[in-house]
Amino acid sequence: MHPDTSNLDYAPTSPDAAAVSPSYKWWVVAMLWCICFLNYGDRQAIPAVFTKLQSEFNLSDTQLGTIGSAFMWIYAFGSPFAGYIADRVRRKDLILGGCFFWSIVTATTAWCATFQQFVFVRAMEGLGETFYFPASMSLISDYHGKTTRSKALAFHQSSVYIGTIAGSWIAALLAEKYNWRLGFYLFGGCGVVLVLILSLIVREPKRGQSESAFIAAAPPAEAMSVGQLLTILFAKPTAILLMLAFLGANFVATIFMIWTPLFLTDKFHFKLSTAGLSGAAFINIASAISTPIAGVLADRLIRRLAGGRMIIQASGLIFGAAFIYLIGSTHSVSTLLTAMVFFGVGKGFYDSNIFASLYDVIPPTARSTAAGVMNTVGWGGGALGPLAIGYFAQHGAGSKMDNMSHAIASTFVIYIFSALMLILAAIFVSFDRIDDSGAKLADLAVDP
Repeated sequence: MHPDTSNLDYAPTSPDAAAVSPSYKWWVVAMLWCICFLNYGDRQAIPAVFTKLQSEFNLSDTQLGTIGSAFMWIYAFGSPFAGYIADRVRRKDLILGGCFFWSIVTATTAWCATFQQFVFVRAMEGLGETFYFPASMSLISDYHGKTTRSKALAFHQSSVYIGTIAGSWIAALLAEKYNWRLGFYLFGGCGVVLVLILSLIVREPKRGQSESAFIAAAPPAEAMSVGQLLTILFAKPTAILLMLAFLGANFVATIFMIWTPLFLTDKFHFKLSTAGLSGAAFINIASAISTPIAGVLADRLIRRLAGGRMIIQASGLIFGAAFIYLIGSTHSVSTLLTAMVFFGVGKGFYDSNIFASLYDVIPPTARSTAAGVMNTVGWGGGALGPLAIGYFAQHGAGSKMDNMSHAIASTFVIYIFSALMLILAAIFVSFDRIDDSGAKLADLAVDP
């Protein structure tokens, strides 16, 4: 006799679970890919026009760094709240509502005329975008179980790179040929239109829906208290190590996100539009190609090695560290561009499993909160990167560009630190990892 599962949130007979087709699971990833594309296009538009803003509004390097970091601070410190909410309400509503809000804010960036106004709109954009990743990573993971989760999240991650390229290049091109404000109107308007379209198509899944192998045995998926969530997260050495690795990797990533266009125009004398394209394209196209490859490798390796996803990530950071040093230290354009490509490959291997690795040790009902806390650690610490580079460039002992070059080159040490955290996480994961029902694997090995 089969157990009665009609009252379980995981039951396959529920309308949401029954309606899901294999193809729709991937359509969900594609739809969220489009939202994330605009998420990063909006973020990257303002660093691409830093040269114009500095000239028009007489902004210092430290002020530019503050504008870049304002987004990240609000984004970081709002993430736990956003994750907590996303574990309790419809994630579809948070994703689309957030996109609508940040798109309006992006458009209003074109109205700014003072340093304080730029800081304010970037902070508000961070507030709008803070709901996206906790909600979307959880939603995708409820459509994709452990056999396809890395591939699905890695494919979604490729939108980060394409959006970064498009935001940087289009904003810089419009600024160079017409007016820097046009890019913000364009990206903001596209976001509003996309929300109207996807509100009719995206469906909310049941929480834990992808854990089909344990449907009959799974308990109802109930929301946890704050205390339970924090206990689950911080009692796991693996989760703590993953967050430390994310902090280090993000510290480096945000430096390149904010300062690369200005670095290329001032040190290598690129035109603004060329710097906007090259600064984003060489790193991010390489990452967009390597990330899905790393996702496939991780889904295969996890079947044989509990820490397989983390090993893939660590290998990417170790590989990319040497090329970070080259980017900061070289004076050759060809060496610079080559190093940017290989740094992008390594970055893609790390990025492919940021949340997939975390979800190996976090139950389905805590995924959004866990992603929110991880974003707080990663982006809160990472936000110091652009500010530190701007301050050191302005106040260091050498010329502005020499100071910036040395500072960028030295961040390879941070990548090595993050790789070591991931290697340790891969060791601890056997004790912390949960199965698809949310139970710890170590407990399953105990005889009843």
